[in-house]
Formats: sequence, C-alpha cells, structure tokens
Amino acid sequence: MATNVATQPVSPPVPMTFREVLGITVMRRVWFAQIISLAGDFLALFAVISVATYRLHWTPQQVTGIQIAYLLPLALLGPLSGVFVDRWPLKPTLVSSDIIRAFLVLLLLTTTSMWPVFAILCALSCVSSFFAPAQTVTIRTYVPPTGLISANALMQMGMMGMRIVGPAVAGALVAAFGPHICYQLDFVSFLASAALIGTVAIQRPPAPPKAAEASAKGQVYTILRDMSEGMRFIVHHAAISFVVMAMAAGMFVIGCFGPLIAIYVRDSLHAKTLTFGFVSASVGLGMLVGMPVIRRLSGSVSNSTLVLGGLAGIGLGAAILGAIPWVGASMLGCFTIGFTFAGIIVPAQTLIQRETPNELMGRISSTMMSSVIFAQLLGLLLSGFLAEMFGVRMVFILCAVLAWIMTAVGRMMLTDAHAGM
Repeated sequence: MATNVATQPVSPPVPMTFREVLGITVMRRVWFAQIISLAGDFLALFAVISVATYRLHWTPQQVTGIQIAYLLPLALLGPLSGVFVDRWPLKPTLVSSDIIRAFLVLLLLTTTSMWPVFAILCALSCVSSFFAPAQTVTIRTYVPPTGLISANALMQMGMMGMRIVGPAVAGALVAAFGPHICYQLDFVSFLASAALIGTVAIQRPPAPPKAAEASAKGQVYTILRDMSEGMRFIVHHAAISFVVMAMAAGMFVIGCFGPLIAIYVRDSLHAKTLTFGFVSASVGLGMLVGMPVIRRLSGSVSNSTLVLGGLAGIGLGAAILGAIPWVGASMLGCFTIGFTFAGIIVPAQTLIQRETPNELMGRISSTMMSSVIFAQLLGLLLSGFLAEMFGVRMVFILCAVLAWIMTAVGRMMLTDAHAGM
C-alpha cells in the first residue's frame, strides 16, 4: 500500500485566479494605487510630448530627449536603489516616493523650456527608481508563488489599461484645456496612491542574520558588495540571464521607435494630436488583451517559447508600422507590439520573483530594471540620429530586422543554457 501511494503522480499546484490574487488586501491596495498613479503619469508625460511636438515643434532628437530624461536615472540608479530598498522598510519607501513625486510634478506648471523640463523629468525618475523595486518586493512578499503570474499580469494589465486611456485623454485635455490640467491631475494621483498604500501594514520577511549585519554597517564598500552580489546572481542564473536579455532586446526595439510615433503621426500620417493619442494607445490595448491570453497559455506553452514568440512579434509590429503609412495599419502594428510584448514581460517577471531569495529581491528587480531601461535608452539615442539620417519609417524597418535577429540569438542562448543545466 505504501508503495502505491509513493508512486502516485503529484498534481502541480493550481495557479491562483485574478479574483483570488485581488482577495489579498495588500495586493489589492497596491494594484489600485498603481492604476491611479499611472493614470496621472500618462496624462503628464503625453501632455509634455504633445506640447513639445505640436506647439513647440521640437525636432525628433528633442522629442526623444523627453524619454531619455525620464529613463536615464532609472538606468543609472537601479542597482544602487535596489541595495537601499533591500534595507529600508517598504511602506515608508512607497509612501514617501509618491509624496515627493507629487510635488515634483507641480514644477511642470512653471516652464515649457527644454532643459528645465528635462531636469524635472530626471528628478521624478530618480524617486521612481526606489518605488518600483519596493513595489516588486511587496508583491513577492504577500502573494504566494502560485499567484505570482496572475499578480504580474494584473499589474501589467493595470498599467496598460492606463496606457490605453492616458494618451487619448491627454490629447483631448491638452487640446481643450491646455497641458496644466494634466499636471494637476498627476499631482492628485500621487497623493491618492500614497493614501491607499498608507492604509495597509506592509512588512518584509526577516533578513538572514548575516544580511542584517551587513546592512547595519552602512559602509561604501558594503553597498558596492551588495550591488555586485545582485549582479553576480543574475549572471550565474541561466534562466534569469536569458529573460533579462529577452526583456532588454524587446525594450531596445521599442526604445528605437517609441518616441518617434508622434513624429510619424505628424509627418507620415499627416494627422493631429488626437490621432497620436489613439495610435499610441494601441500598444496598451495590445498588452491589455495579451496579458490574460499569456496567463492561459502559460499552463501549456513553455516560458521560453512565449518569450521568443514575443520578440518575433515585436518585429512584425515594427515592420507593419514602417511598411504601411496608414492610420489603421499603424494601430494594428502598435497593437501587435503590445500583444506580443506581453509574452515577454509576464513570464520573465514571474520567473525572477520565484527564483530570487527574499533578501536579494530589491537588488535583482532593480538591476533587471536598470538593464532593460539601459537597452531602451540605447534605442532612444540611436532612433533620433537614425530618424534624422534615414527617416522615421526606415527606423521602424530596421527595428523589425533587429528584433528578428535578436530572436535568433535568444534561441541560441536558450539552447546553450539548457545544455549547461
């Protein structure tokens, strides 16, 4: 009898549903807070881009600079901010980040000059570099392993839902009332997010004694050691190295054409601000539709297949944008990019949360964020120069070719990783 029991197959744990994950109080509050603050963020960012493109007539390089100013601190500070997130209490980190950003965004009311706008966006990004890993650690702490893929899908669906609403609403608000209303709504959204997070108790798991002792020293060499520990963990973990590479590859391609959409709508589609909002929103719609599909496919399709398919799909979307300068085709191309990128980000985030020890979670998530954003920044930097030299549509075609090359490279890397495991 004992032998029969031992040989019975063990059923895999059943993944938690969206409803079950949202039944966790901390997860629910963090999710609602993210939706509210991101709604304000998208309003403010698209208001800045719309004003720069249509009122101030900035060049492609200057419009690209808006994205660079916001992303550069995230890329540079990621590994360092993760060290502090692994030491600091989570709730004060999250709430104070929201409050600081609320008052920083009000500074956008005072200027439309290029360099002051860049400086304000840089300051907002510096504070965000602490908020993002603290949010990731919070989710990992309170959501069981079987609920992580649903939790990550929910967070991305919330972000992409706002990505859909934000551009269109921002375009309409800027056209009707001017950009200041968007900045004011972003201020309110940050305060609302801080209030929501402030209503729940958030505690991290106790750190191992050695880690706690190292954190208490506060020495420069200890900080550097903690940073390198997180980087070494990524490098020596084959699966995490692969998904970080895949996310970076996808974001590199997205970074190449993302800020050029406004120029593309103006010069190739000969359309106005409202069309720019709807074309941009199609990326968010694609991701919003893709998230639940990826969640269902994850039970029968391997993560590696999802990630590689996502890279190839991003190339297809970019090719549609470059080849067919028509509003409907442009929306389809952006939808394809968003839908297929869902196949990269959800499996990648879930794997990292499952495989990373609690005491390293802030460092690993922030280092991953830094690597991905650095790749996006590289794409941003190249896109402005390439657009000046060859035109925006040719940049989209080059993005498609690069995405397909990276898919092939990723396939080879994945094969080598499996061979060594």
